[in-house]
Amino acid sequence: MRKSARTAYSVLGLFVLALPSLVYCLGVAMPALAQTAKAKPDSTRKQQGRPSGDLDINYGTAKLPAPVAEMREAILAAVRSGNIDELRHAFELNELQPELGPEPVGDPVAYWKKISGDGEGREVLAVLAEILDAGYVAVPLGRDLENNRIYVWPYFAEVPLQKLTPAQQVELLRLVPPAAAKEMMQTGKYTYWRLAIGADGVWHHFRK
Repeated sequence: MRKSARTAYSVLGLFVLALPSLVYCLGVAMPALAQTAKAKPDSTRKQQGRPSGDLDINYGTAKLPAPVAEMREAILAAVRSGNIDELRHAFELNELQPELGPEPVGDPVAYWKKISGDGEGREVLAVLAEILDAGYVAVPLGRDLENNRIYVWPYFAEVPLQKLTPAQQVELLRLVPPAAAKEMMQTGKYTYWRLAIGADGVWHHFRK
C-alpha cells in the first residue's frame, strides 16, 4: 500500500511539473487553430464563386442602358429601311467616326457599298440585323464609373469559343458558315463581324 501511494504521488508530481508546458503549448496552438477555422469559410466562398473571367450573356434590350439602346435602335432603323444611307444618322451621332476596319475609312457608306456583295450595302445591313439580334456581353472599359462598360455584339467576340455549349454552337452557325465556325472553335478566335457601343451610347466600332 505504501509503495502504491508513493507511485501515485510520483505520477501526480510529474503531471504538476508538466502542466505549465502543456498550458503554453495549448496557448500557442489555439490561436492558429482559430485562424484556420476563420479562413475556411472565405476559401470556400472563393471556390464556389464564379471565375473572374466569366461574362454574362444577355439578349434583347431589357438590361441595356438607355443610351446604348437608343444607338442600337438608330442602327436597326437603317436596317429596316433597307437603305445603307440611313446609317449616316447613326454614325453622325458620334463625335468620332466608328472604327470600321484596320485602315481609316473616308466615307463609311461608300465603303460599305464597296464591300457588300450586292453593291448597295444591303448585305451589310443584313449582317447588322443578325449580330444585333444575337446575344451580347458588357466588357469593363476604363475608369469612368458612369461609362465603364462597352457592350459587344455578338458575345462570341469576347468568350472562349472552345467552351461553347451545343446551343451556343447553333447560334454561332446562324452567323457564320460551318467551315468558318469549326475553325473559330478550334482556334478560339472569333473572326466575323462585331459591333460595340459604349455605356454612354457612343458607337465604337463595326468591323471584323
